[in-house]
Amino acid sequence: MMISFRLTTLVSLLASTTTAFVPSSQGSKRSFEPLLMSKKSNRAHIDKNLEDLLDNDWRVFRAKLVAQEALEAEQAYSHPQPLEYRDERLAEQKYMGDLFAGSVGPYVFDRMNTRKKQNQNNDDDLFEGRSIGQADIPMDFETQDPFVSADEIPTLMKPKVKLDRHRWAHQIPNIEPGCIIVANEKLKGAFHQTVVLVVDHDEIHGTLGIIINRPHEKDLQTVATDAEANLNWSLKSTFEDSPVAYGGPCLTEEFSILHSFGEVEGSKKLANGVFIGGSDELADEVKNNGFDPANALFVQGHAAWIPGQLQHEIDRGVWYCAAASSDLIMRHAGAPVYESDDDDLWTDVMTCMGGIYGRIARAYKSNNKQGSNKPMP
Repeated sequence: MMISFRLTTLVSLLASTTTAFVPSSQGSKRSFEPLLMSKKSNRAHIDKNLEDLLDNDWRVFRAKLVAQEALEAEQAYSHPQPLEYRDERLAEQKYMGDLFAGSVGPYVFDRMNTRKKQNQNNDDDLFEGRSIGQADIPMDFETQDPFVSADEIPTLMKPKVKLDRHRWAHQIPNIEPGCIIVANEKLKGAFHQTVVLVVDHDEIHGTLGIIINRPHEKDLQTVATDAEANLNWSLKSTFEDSPVAYGGPCLTEEFSILHSFGEVEGSKKLANGVFIGGSDELADEVKNNGFDPANALFVQGHAAWIPGQLQHEIDRGVWYCAAASSDLIMRHAGAPVYESDDDDLWTDVMTCMGGIYGRIARAYKSNNKQGSNKPMP
């Protein structure tokens, strides 16, 4: 049923995409070109919806693998298994040791002879053409693909853990655009218990990010006027209902827009459902009732690091580098919020990371009410 629903929705989206670019037979070339320009944003939004329907976010796939590894590590720690003698020689040495210890007796030789006979029989079956290409597939694995190989089975098997696509986060070893860095619980100053979204990162230019959990209490019109921002009156008027957040101490007169509409002109995709930039295109969508300004977060200023600086801070324990769900990243930019979500984003991210991070979140939760959601001056 779910596949049928997705196919139906996919066909309707493709149909709307096709008709959106069909020119009128009575229109001139001059009237046709503005039509194409006006449909660029709509096409970006359709592409974003198609991506959501296809459900192929590699970040989610990685998060499932991390969760699976964590579960297996927890089970191994809780239920340690005896050492398995996988190597044939080690297995035989064990049997011989048991023999001389008087605990196994002639049973050892029976086992060894039986195993040799089985191997010989398997070789006979092999050259007779029996068992060729018949991999041992897990009994609980089902597939409609008759040509699936043994190497492909692990990627097709259903994971043992169920990932909450709304709320997930885990530590990652390297900085990457679209990841977040979470402030150490002991960090003070302007970045006290902040969550920073990494926008750009490379070894030549360094790193640029925006704080995403410092919402302003004032509206865009007021904040932009007080900061003498480089925003024209039209944008301030169009997005007067949009939330505003403090993004960092650098260039506080500049504003960027965080949204989930799609990769419109002038924007950059950071992750599935996470885009930054493209305010002019989105303003046109707002005027045409195609986009709700409440689902855009205007971010004042940004944070910046020279090459190698942020990695040094992470190595020193100042930041926790992590990947997080799009809904967590977009908490203040129109993402859905449920009763199970914590009011504080720093606490929520640390809790989702689990383990020691969850314990830190619980220990410092009382401090968060005065910290991470408090607007910066």
